[in-house]
Amino acid sequence: MTEPISRPSPNFDARGAPVSMLVLHYTGMADAESAIARLCDPAAKVSAHYVLDEDGTLYRLVDEGDRAWHAGRSRWRGMVDVNAISIGIEIVNPGHEHGYRPFPAAQMDRLVPLVGDIVERHGILPVNVVGHSDIAPARKEDPGELFDWPRLARHRLAVARPKLAFRDPHWTPGGFLVALERFGYDVADGPAAVRAFQRRFRPETVDGVADGECRAILLALLLDSGTALPQ
Repeated sequence: MTEPISRPSPNFDARGAPVSMLVLHYTGMADAESAIARLCDPAAKVSAHYVLDEDGTLYRLVDEGDRAWHAGRSRWRGMVDVNAISIGIEIVNPGHEHGYRPFPAAQMDRLVPLVGDIVERHGILPVNVVGHSDIAPARKEDPGELFDWPRLARHRLAVARPKLAFRDPHWTPGGFLVALERFGYDVADGPAAVRAFQRRFRPETVDGVADGECRAILLALLLDSGTALPQ
């Protein structure tokens, strides 16, 4: 892989914990330069380790050894200081508010080896390769339902959507949220947590309603991960 272009951001501090997560974002801005300008603005107090443009050009803003400020208020599998243990990649895309669109082939072609390299060097488990909406469902929608999670999963870099072999467990809405929390999500805002789950694992319908298909998918994910099921 070609080396990233250096565009240093001042927005970082000491990490203080080993890396065990990778968080994927979209920029939600018009272009890469606009995103980089914001991520390098001291007044914005946000940053990421990398920005990946639509043509595959990769920029490094913060060294992986440092704590970039990309996750904000977030939670995953009980961890609340996600910035301390994660690498953040901002993927250039206008986002839901500015003309959300599929991620180009050149961008994904560069992202897959980048993720593979980061995951291998830090020993990150597939379950800890997540989207911003996974860790902050009440606030964020990125990278969204058009992101090619299946491609990362085919390379064993992220959790795959299960090939359904289980029947609907018929959990109540509350039972579904218990199961979703056990998988890793913050369920303080139930409908938002369900929408985040759907964007990731059932993107063809994102409505915040935990139907039988969603319940069966989550059951399979929990069984695959060895997580205890709700009674």
